[in-house]
Amino acid sequence: MKRRIIVTGDRPTGPLHLGHYVGSLRSRVELQDVHQQFVLIADLQALTDNAGNPQKVHDNVLEVMLDYLAVGIDPAKTTIFIQSLIPELAELTMFFMNLVTLGRLQRNPTVKAEIQQKQFGEGVPAGFLVYPVSQTADIVAFKADLVPAGEDQRPMIEQCNEIVRAFNRTYKADVLVECDLLPPRAEIARLPGLDGKAKMSKSLGNTINLGDSAKQVAKKVRMMYTDPEHVRPEDPGHIEGNIPFVYLDAFMTDRVRFEEMKAHYQRGGLGDGVVKGVLIEVLEELLDPIRTRRDEFAKDPAEVMRMVISSSAKAREVAAQTLSEVKNAMGIIYT
Repeated sequence: MKRRIIVTGDRPTGPLHLGHYVGSLRSRVELQDVHQQFVLIADLQALTDNAGNPQKVHDNVLEVMLDYLAVGIDPAKTTIFIQSLIPELAELTMFFMNLVTLGRLQRNPTVKAEIQQKQFGEGVPAGFLVYPVSQTADIVAFKADLVPAGEDQRPMIEQCNEIVRAFNRTYKADVLVECDLLPPRAEIARLPGLDGKAKMSKSLGNTINLGDSAKQVAKKVRMMYTDPEHVRPEDPGHIEGNIPFVYLDAFMTDRVRFEEMKAHYQRGGLGDGVVKGVLIEVLEELLDPIRTRRDEFAKDPAEVMRMVISSSAKAREVAAQTLSEVKNAMGIIYT
C-alpha cells in the first residue's frame, strides 16, 4: 500500500555529505518510486541557531537542492519544499504549542543532546527549544504516517504523536494522523566522522561532502583516523573503530575483496596507505557521477530554484487543506 512520507531533517547550513547519503538520501531515491514523498528544506529550523546569519541559510538552500538533484531525488516524483514558503506550518506550530508543556519540551532527550552539543547553556533560543512542536507541524500538515530518520530522532516522533493525540482528544476530532519512524538500513545507520567521532557533522568539520572534488576527497581520506597501534604495515591491525574500514563497509560493492582486506589487515601485512587508496577508488566510483550531475544542474541555478519554488506551491496546497481542517475542528473559522 502506498504510504505518505515526510522527510524533515535537512537544514540548509552547508552542503550535504556522505553521512546524509547513508542515513537518508539513498533511501529517498528508492522511496520516491514506492510512496508519496515530501522532503522539507528546513530553513526556519536552521535560523534557530543561525539567526544572525540568514544569508548563510538562504544561500545554502540552493546547495541542498543541488545535492538532492545530484543523488537522484526527482521533483516530478518527490515534493521538495522550503519550510518558510509554507506559512501554514507556522500557524499550526502556534496551535500545537498550547498542547505541550515547557517541562515536556525540556525533557526531550534529542533536544537536550543537541543543546549540549551546541553548548547553549542557559542561552538556548526559544525557537530551538520548541523545535519538536515545529517538527510536529511539518509532519502532520502532510498527514504523513512514515518519517525516515535515525533512531536518535525517535523521541521527536514520540512527542509528535503525543501532540497529535492531545489535539484529537481536546477537540474531539479525528483530524491528525500519528506517524511511525522509518529507520535507516540496519547495516550502516550512521557514518562516523573522519576524526573517529561518533557522528559526521557539518558543525564538527569532519565530513566528506557530496560535491567535494576528487582531490578534496583523497586529501580527507588520507587524514582519516585508523588504528593507532598499527604502526607498521606488518603489524596486526584492529578493524573496530578504524574509519577507512567503516567507510569501505558502507560503500564497497565487492564484498569478497572487502572481507579479504579485513582478514589481511588483522593478521598483518596490509598498510593503512593501501587501505585508504582502495577507499579513495571506491568513493570516486560513487561520487564522480553525483559530482557530474551536480555540476550540470549548477549551470542554471535559476532553474533549480524555480523547481523548488514550484514544488513548494504544491506542498502549500496540501498544508492549507490540513490547516483548514484543524481550524474547523477548533471552531475558529470566522468566515
